[in-house]
Amino acid sequence: MRERSAMKSMTRPNDRPITVDGDAVADAAKRHLMQPWDLVDHLGDEARPVMDSADGVYIYDADGNRLIDGPGGMWCVQIGYRRREIADAISRQALQLGYNSPWFSTSAPAAELAERIAAMTPGDLNRIFFTTGGSTAVDTALRFVHFLNNLRGRPEKKRILSRADAYHGSTYLSASCSGKLRDKDYLDTAQDMVVHLSSPNPYRRPEGMSVEQFCDHLIDEMEAKIEELGPETIGCFIAEPILASGGVIVPPPGYHKRVEAVCRKHDILMIADEVVTAFGRLGHWFASEEVFGVTPDIVTFAKGVTSGYVPLGGVAISEALLNEIERSEEGVMFANGYTYSGHPVACAAALANIDVMAKEGLLEHVREVGPYFQRRLRELEDLPLVGEVRGMGMMACVDAVADKRSRNPLSLDKAVGQRIDRHTEAMGLIVRPMYNMCVMSPPLVIERAQIDVMVDILREGVLRTQKELEAEGLWTPAAA
Repeated sequence: MRERSAMKSMTRPNDRPITVDGDAVADAAKRHLMQPWDLVDHLGDEARPVMDSADGVYIYDADGNRLIDGPGGMWCVQIGYRRREIADAISRQALQLGYNSPWFSTSAPAAELAERIAAMTPGDLNRIFFTTGGSTAVDTALRFVHFLNNLRGRPEKKRILSRADAYHGSTYLSASCSGKLRDKDYLDTAQDMVVHLSSPNPYRRPEGMSVEQFCDHLIDEMEAKIEELGPETIGCFIAEPILASGGVIVPPPGYHKRVEAVCRKHDILMIADEVVTAFGRLGHWFASEEVFGVTPDIVTFAKGVTSGYVPLGGVAISEALLNEIERSEEGVMFANGYTYSGHPVACAAALANIDVMAKEGLLEHVREVGPYFQRRLRELEDLPLVGEVRGMGMMACVDAVADKRSRNPLSLDKAVGQRIDRHTEAMGLIVRPMYNMCVMSPPLVIERAQIDVMVDILREGVLRTQKELEAEGLWTPAAA
């Protein structure tokens, strides 16, 4: 059992009884459940924490403890938990039409949602293809690029440019585009098709290089790689506006516009993977145009479109690209789809989610409290263990280092993020640990007072981790 503090704020309200037997759930999970990113050589040794219920920005575990949901589920719980509006929309639609085959029919929620999203997307990205989540959205976008170039009579134009530290999903093709090495342990990828450029992480730029020079370096590298491979072999460049799971990496100023110019120059399609950044995370429905001033050819989305209540993803495709297909030979079919494409219940949930976000002004709320969230978190940079706090809007990362001068991560203890999370959970806060980093992307409804509590707990969690590492001889303040 994890250590818990006696903080009254963590206690479940009296009207919220525990509804699950945590021990029974944990036992069943140990015996039968295989979860994402599981250590399969230790299956059954340890169950993940059992969660019982949630409300607003809080999750309650099976022991009755209340915790601020720092990661917002998995970047996705925009409007918070226990929203009656979503539950009612799901219930009404399930009772009216719980499913329809997208091969032979459509539904009102799917058509209406496509229309509403098309009004939000940048440029002429007015055609919406629904998928089951982010991975299948990215996979669909990449398959469309290959499909289009086959129609264009350019079957050799198939290579995909991606970046180190990127994360794009868990299908074979989307995982191949991901640039997080640990995610690929013992798994095959399409190495002949995907080429990774350097991570655009300004914090770990080469020694002696300014941020402006680093941006020049990244663009020069991209141009050189295109020349090496031949632009006639490259179909697209795929990029998250902010590299989320790679550590909330915000590329240098001007980077996105310059990348767009390179893509246009060499006739390379630009895919913006907005699975994380869309639907309010940066204060806008989509971030590509509003935040970074670029108009991609294709945009992917998922996560926040339903606030995580039910799975849904999608792809927005440029009308200009689709017009090319309409002018091609007759009978051309994009033979890609899923049993649950445009699922009526999922689309109804997304419509209700969008209504709540609009009614409560959540985009404006993020633009108002986002700078406060970032400012408070950056106060943690005064701690010896914290190298950098970075982020934008309502997504941020605390990057722990052994040595601030060299900016090296903690090489002696790659689980430092887990150590911090263990301490913060004991005080009422979940963070997402990733090796030497802790990531936060709380529900967008979070208020300033809750941000203050979140940052105060995180500070204490880092302080406790510093003492722990020092006591074990793994780190010394002098080295920092």
